[in-house]
Amino acid sequence: MKGRRAGAERGNLVRTFRLEVEYEGTRYAGWQRQPNARTVQGELLKAAEALFGTRAEVGGSGRTDAGVHALAQVAHLRAGGASAVSAREVEVGLNRSLPHDINVLAVAPAPANFHARHDAVARYYLYQISTRRTAFAKPFVWWVRDRLNVEMMNDAARLFAGRHDFRSFSEPAADGGSTLVHVAASEVYASGGLILFRFGASHFLWKMVRRMVGALVEVGRGNLSAGDVRALLEGDSREPAAWTAPPSGLFLERVLYQGERPPEGRGPAFPVGR
Repeated sequence: MKGRRAGAERGNLVRTFRLEVEYEGTRYAGWQRQPNARTVQGELLKAAEALFGTRAEVGGSGRTDAGVHALAQVAHLRAGGASAVSAREVEVGLNRSLPHDINVLAVAPAPANFHARHDAVARYYLYQISTRRTAFAKPFVWWVRDRLNVEMMNDAARLFAGRHDFRSFSEPAADGGSTLVHVAASEVYASGGLILFRFGASHFLWKMVRRMVGALVEVGRGNLSAGDVRALLEGDSREPAAWTAPPSGLFLERVLYQGERPPEGRGPAFPVGR
């Protein structure tokens, strides 16, 4: 298909597609389109409009911050000029235009009203800490030089499970929205040369995952106890802001929709040998 010409030939019917996208966030100012910065959403939108030869809409399941990666971000794509285009043609066409660090894994036709963010029921994030200096994985880990107690971190991580007010672990929302979040999964475990943190929740607040990780690292260092983490959850403290983990180790692992199962297994996003 040849961009504008193909779009004109295939009519103006607006169709909706569900995209599954992986990306390395190192070079991007996050997911959300911004007027003077390079973003993942902006690159996908440019590729879609080049493919269909008309204006398009691309929306993601959630925003990832600058430097944060995704193993399987979900997005919806709506565009005209798509009446006879197959999902496979959309996948190939988008990937032909996208930069090397953004890749569309799968495309499927979706109902006209499918909305990647509003229809999602859960998001899962994976965070990677390297236990050693690495020549290859620096963009995908946080190297913590201190020896961390994984068992203590996992015990404290369990406190995050359930419905809590995470105001101490997030930036205040501009609209003053609720800071209550239901966390379905919260665990810490070792894998090769990595310590992995997995969190699953209905949604996440701005910087929430990175501050949870930062607090748990303080537990692993022996600077905080599980009781201290509980007190932070029950209070309103700015202290966790000082422990915010860097974005390099954070991956949006999976987005769930009605009827879909949480991720299984304990593999890393990017392995590091012992």
